[in-house]
Amino acid sequence: MSNIARSCWWLNEALAHPEFRGDPAPPLERDIDADVVIIGGGYTGLWAAWQLVTMQPGINVVVLERDECGFGPSGRNGGFLNGFYDHAGTLAELYGTDGALRIIEAGARTIEELGAWLTEHAVDAWFKQDGFIGVASSKAQAGGWEEPLATARRLGIEDHYRILSKAELDTYCTSPVFEGGHFVADGGTVQPARLARGLRRVVMEAGVRVYEHTPVTTLVPGDLVRACTPRGTVRAGQGVLAINAWAGASKRFGRRIVARGSYMAITAPAPERLAEINWTSGVSIYDYRAAIRYLRTTPDGRIALGVGGERGTWNGSVGSQFDDDKVGTQHAVDAIQRFFPGFRDVPIVARWGGPIDVSTTHNPFAGSFGGGRIHYALGYTGNGVGPAHLMGKVLAARALGVENDVTTLPFVDSEPRRFPPEPFRSIGAAIVNAATVRRDDALDATGSVDPVTDFVAKMPRRMGYYIGP
Repeated sequence: MSNIARSCWWLNEALAHPEFRGDPAPPLERDIDADVVIIGGGYTGLWAAWQLVTMQPGINVVVLERDECGFGPSGRNGGFLNGFYDHAGTLAELYGTDGALRIIEAGARTIEELGAWLTEHAVDAWFKQDGFIGVASSKAQAGGWEEPLATARRLGIEDHYRILSKAELDTYCTSPVFEGGHFVADGGTVQPARLARGLRRVVMEAGVRVYEHTPVTTLVPGDLVRACTPRGTVRAGQGVLAINAWAGASKRFGRRIVARGSYMAITAPAPERLAEINWTSGVSIYDYRAAIRYLRTTPDGRIALGVGGERGTWNGSVGSQFDDDKVGTQHAVDAIQRFFPGFRDVPIVARWGGPIDVSTTHNPFAGSFGGGRIHYALGYTGNGVGPAHLMGKVLAARALGVENDVTTLPFVDSEPRRFPPEPFRSIGAAIVNAATVRRDDALDATGSVDPVTDFVAKMPRRMGYYIGP
């Protein structure tokens, strides 16, 4: 078991069960041919593989994974399924009302479809469709529900939203620092590593050839796509690139995404404490900070909380520095204890983290290159559990040359605005991200922030990017 699997509670829990541990997948040791080669064994790559074998039974699909399937962001995230409802305003600005509604509706459908798939294939990923709640976790955040509700009214989807007074919020989850919020019914949670590893099992049983511990060193388009690895090459008619934040080191995508860290902590089981704060429904929660904090429970009564970290990269590459950030994970521990004083004596049993791929629109995008033979999806910005299922459909259809309702969604073939070139991309991202965290902390503590920090934190918005406060 890798160090990541040991530190990440989700992966450690999933791999303790034979149905999620599964049989080992060997590394590629020779040259082979395929109809489609997929680089990346996380949600996006595995959903693309599943859609391919579903749409065209008998197709020859190969997945190449540099580590083990699900050991990247797919197995380490918070497990939130919340589609695009809280991105409605940005989507409307980017794609207009009709385009935004098409994306939102597709995202809502994919949550239902994912739940049905888990049932059909007997994957116990702790799926719960209890909605999600945005909360003001300090007085400075009060009123943070007004913008999403105003956008929902403008788009005609206000029936999916409900404002919660502090008293109403207390019936879902009681915290001395929560000041009210809003509820959206179209959302839920999963155990993310169980989902990733269950998906791995199902696609392998369907005939997809999976090679783990097989990094792709070169991806060459042409009449045949060639995916070169240390000990063999896959030659395929089509390729799918599904490598998340690791794409930031490439020339093509280096200015389309920025890698940032996200970090989590989880408590020991304390179901009686959850009952005391009324948090028994399983509804997931996030707060209105620009450097968002997200939290949920587990079936055995734990609290898992994640934070946006300050860890970044100076050259676009993603290395082991993202896996362990004691400052980032301590922020998560501090938030648990601030939100829920009754959990201050409940042990923290695990801390972990990893990279996310941040796009300038705060939303994913997909497209093709290499003469239309290599297809990609990127830019989930920490919200990829549900959208990756949707993007798997897009990538499979593209690889098969099929045009349908998902391949014509507005974020397909619509690459986001670029980040500045290096070194300004990495240096600027680090400075702005640190200022954003300082701004959030100051507002939570005192209700005010110094002008310089406020100016720097809001710089991306002034530059036309849809990130930051």
